[in-house]
Formats: sequence, structure tokens, C-alpha cells
Amino acid sequence: MSEWPVSPEANEIIDAFEQSECAVLLGMRVTGVWDTGISVAMDTAGKNGPGGVAHGGAVFTLADQAFGIAANMDGIKQVALSANIQYISPATGLLEAVAERLTGNDMCTVYRVSVSSAGKLVAVFEGVGIHV
Repeated sequence: MSEWPVSPEANEIIDAFEQSECAVLLGMRVTGVWDTGISVAMDTAGKNGPGGVAHGGAVFTLADQAFGIAANMDGIKQVALSANIQYISPATGLLEAVAERLTGNDMCTVYRVSVSSAGKLVAVFEGVGIHV
């Protein structure tokens, strides 16, 4: 992975998420990092449902990966307390999930993840991470 403009600890978190079995299996990779968020990409090839478009579970997993990385980048370990997704349109090809922090306190943090394909919105995911 190339160096990001973040702390060495954040780079370790990114590496750990990218090397997780699920991320490797699905081909998810970090494509950008900034102060308030992260982007993660995945090709839908081999991840389609019977309708020939990306399976909703694959879209959710990509959004959850982006949420998980973003929620742990500040050095406070978090796990998902809740997550929900709205599917906007079917997708094929390369998907990109952009996770950004909305708000937080000393117990939890809220993130929104927008998933798109070729500039078209595919899904909107909201995750709440709880500090552990």
C-alpha cells in the first residue's frame, strides 16, 4: 500500500483491514484517505446475484469495510453498534465506497458511506461505531 497522509498507526489499521480474509476474498482495496474519511473500491465481477447485478450483500460488505476502517482510523477501537443501508440503484463494474464521519462523542461515532459506480449513486449506508 502506498503511504497516506495519516499517522503510522492509521496506516497499520488500513493494512490490517485490507489484509483481512474478507477484504482479500472480495478484492476490496483502499483508494484514498483524508482527515475525515476514506474510500474503498471493489469490482463486482464474481459478486453478482441472479439478476446479473452486484449482490446486495456484496454492496453492504464494501460499505461496511469503508465504515470499519474510517471508524478506527483515529486510534480509538470501535465496533459496529448498528448499520443500515438504502439501495438506490443496481450496479455492475467497479464500486467505490466513500465513508465520512458525521458526528461523535466519547461513546460512539456516526459515519455515512456513499457507494457509487461510474459516478452513479448505488447505495447509502449509515453506521454507528461504539468505542470498545
